[in-house]
Amino acid sequence: MASDAAAFDPASATIAVVTFNRSGLLTRLLESIVVMDPKPGHVVIIDNASVDDTTEVVESFRARLGTELVYRRLDTNTGGSGGFSEGMRVAYELGSTWMWLMDDDVEVLPDGLAKMGKWAPRFKSIQGRRYDYDGSEFYWQYRIAERMGIPIPFAPASFDESGFKPMNSGCFEGMFIHRDIVTQVGLPDPRFFIYWDDQVYGWLASRKTRSVIVDEFVLRRTREIKQWDMGVRHMNASSNAYRYYIMRNRAIIKRYYRALDVYSPLLFGLGTALTFGKELIRLFFVERTVRGTSNLFRGLRDGRTIARDRSWQPMPALETV
Repeated sequence: MASDAAAFDPASATIAVVTFNRSGLLTRLLESIVVMDPKPGHVVIIDNASVDDTTEVVESFRARLGTELVYRRLDTNTGGSGGFSEGMRVAYELGSTWMWLMDDDVEVLPDGLAKMGKWAPRFKSIQGRRYDYDGSEFYWQYRIAERMGIPIPFAPASFDESGFKPMNSGCFEGMFIHRDIVTQVGLPDPRFFIYWDDQVYGWLASRKTRSVIVDEFVLRRTREIKQWDMGVRHMNASSNAYRYYIMRNRAIIKRYYRALDVYSPLLFGLGTALTFGKELIRLFFVERTVRGTSNLFRGLRDGRTIARDRSWQPMPALETV
């Protein structure tokens, strides 16, 4: 792909980072961007109203980063969903052709942007790979069972000689997406707050273009998470907030499915039941507790309010705004 690489202009890309009270992790990410080669045209930092020294940390990198830094501190914590929606909005308004989204708990490999750029002439919705905290190859569930609205845990992990696999999902920890697709899909939906937002956005993108995951390691996780090692797969620990939104946000997915005429009550209900069961397994086998189940039920209850809201509409395409 050597000739293709020349067609990608790194300056046309913007890295958009969402952070919240994790200045130490953000420092590691920004240090990794300092040594990137090539660098993006812009780095956008969306600060979800942090109360630590995040502002000072960001400003300390302004002269070191080697590219234009845009810092937005929000008035309130809008969750990862609101942060990525704002980050994409800022990147889009900067005129970026490519938007590379990531949390603050990763670092970019020095040639990460060059690796993603190899694929930019061929695809417009691309997911790279990342190393886990311990250096192992992280497996991300890149395909969903569409009608159930849940990831397929046994989708093949290996790549063939093509170096890519079709996906119908998305992950904001490394999503690399073209502005043409953002124009058609619109911004990520901040109403999720956390969880399912990137899966839905990636799914929406896959309805507009051929989305792929590529066999390129471009990120490394810098935060250790408690896990249950199941061999080929891992199951991470969660939190009460995540448990609540995992179940509540099933109602938002249902609203998107209804709007796009892909909703199957039986299959989607099965997906919700499997999600509930998975969270129980996560509680019992990863976190070794039975406390937290009330958050699952509370999420289901509040989701019913969303399901009954007749004024609810999907996020609009930017070309209609």
